[in-house]
Amino acid sequence: MKKIASVFMVLLIVSAASVKAYAQISIGVSVNIAPPVLPTYTQPPCPVDGYLWTPGYWAYDQDGGYYWVPGVWVSPPRVGYLWTPGYWGYDGAVYVFHEGYWAPHIGFYGGVNYGYGYVGTGYVGGRWAGNSFQYNTAVVNVNNTVVHNTYINKTVINNNVTVNNNSFNGPGGVTAKPQPQEQAAEKESHIQPTADQITHRQVAVKDPSQFAKNNNGHPATAAMNKVNGSRFTQEGSRAQPSVRANAAANPAHAGNAAPSADNSANSHSPARRTNVAAVNNGAARAAAQHSNRAPRRQALAPREERPHRERQR
Repeated sequence: MKKIASVFMVLLIVSAASVKAYAQISIGVSVNIAPPVLPTYTQPPCPVDGYLWTPGYWAYDQDGGYYWVPGVWVSPPRVGYLWTPGYWGYDGAVYVFHEGYWAPHIGFYGGVNYGYGYVGTGYVGGRWAGNSFQYNTAVVNVNNTVVHNTYINKTVINNNVTVNNNSFNGPGGVTAKPQPQEQAAEKESHIQPTADQITHRQVAVKDPSQFAKNNNGHPATAAMNKVNGSRFTQEGSRAQPSVRANAAANPAHAGNAAPSADNSANSHSPARRTNVAAVNNGAARAAAQHSNRAPRRQALAPREERPHRERQR
């Protein structure tokens, strides 16, 4: 009898742990106010073969309110897995955020049309073909110099941008219900957002220009080509991170002071030191020749790692 009771307790603990893990994946914070509408923006090109697009979304901070997490290309945690975006849903009293996840198939993401392949149900921006991901360039933007696994499906070409801008599921927003295939995907093995995705969100929350209360729904950085990579405005031009966002992305350099805008007035600048030396020793020509030498070549940056490929069985 004691043995049966022990087995029952083990099963109960495992079951509770599974429910808790699933809850962490599916349910996030709850808010009394609906999120702002989705901003329209230009998608930056995919920078690395094998990266997948994760659309931008409004997250919530207890102190600052809603802030925009830029859309970004990321490396999937496993070959064959796709990203189901998170979404806000109204449960009759509050707006609840359902966290996104990785799985073999796309699950329900509230019917929200995030654009660039995420048209409210499923994903039409690409597909896995064995160990390689193929991109539908009728829908997504890629760097053709590094990404060659592409195809064109023109039947979805009109769905590559957000149309209605609704950012939540519920009254006043999207009223979609989960389809059978989406419900089946919910029961598959899930992988939570990767460490890069978590870092990406943490950088966004430290940037005041990303908060709706400061940008009126128009974030300074709408999208990025990769985590800690280049930033882009809604129009697709390069954006500059705020000081706080830059410090969050590069904590090792957070304490470095910004250089003076007027280097000519700085007696410690290279140009100033050269002029002083020339006056003191009469070697103006030698100093000028020395300053005109070609700089040494910088070491090449490490190559981007592609997602781990698993052998098909």
